[in-house]
Amino acid sequence: MPKEADLYPPIKAYLQRQGYEVKGEVGAADVVGRKGDAVVVVELKVGFSLALFHQGVDRLAITDDVYLAVPAGGKTKALKANVRLARRAGLGVITVRLRDGHIEVLADPGPYAARQSKKKKTRLLKAFDRLKGDPNQGGATRHGIVTGYRQDALRCARFLAVHGASKGAKVKEWAEVPQATQIMAADHYGWFARVSRGVYELTDAGRKGLADFGDV
Repeated sequence: MPKEADLYPPIKAYLQRQGYEVKGEVGAADVVGRKGDAVVVVELKVGFSLALFHQGVDRLAITDDVYLAVPAGGKTKALKANVRLARRAGLGVITVRLRDGHIEVLADPGPYAARQSKKKKTRLLKAFDRLKGDPNQGGATRHGIVTGYRQDALRCARFLAVHGASKGAKVKEWAEVPQATQIMAADHYGWFARVSRGVYELTDAGRKGLADFGDV
């Protein structure tokens, strides 16, 4: 397992190449570089944690140039998420490849404003409008999160429970579920069985689903 001390020599050498005089364990800071009146602080950890972010934010009271340094590697998705969080907090991120001391600066400190995604907002609002009522009340129900898709599947299941095997077009019209045929054909929950072309019936799993989500 790497140690925080393993990160120090490559970080020190990197800052020295930038013209800084570097010292470790100065006050509460892991690494401090000074070049005239300019000061840079680097907090070292063997992995991202809430404590590391707390330390970085605390060091912003000393200088605007604060970096979080961790060993290179790990899951790319998690790394990208942590870099985004660091940037939102005004912190820089450095990774250190321990086998050869290679330094990579993934983000520099400074003000950051996230770019809003029109596509993501549209998708969120579509999901909001599709969801009838507020079935989740801010958290998961006893049998899982209720999405608009699940609500539509439940409406199809209720119709079949009452009317028996039916054509998708009929379920679409009577249950007022525009994607009824697609939902029953995809059968993500195992609730529907195809009887013949375009005709579906409710399975035992579907009846159990209706009982589980009877309060939705």
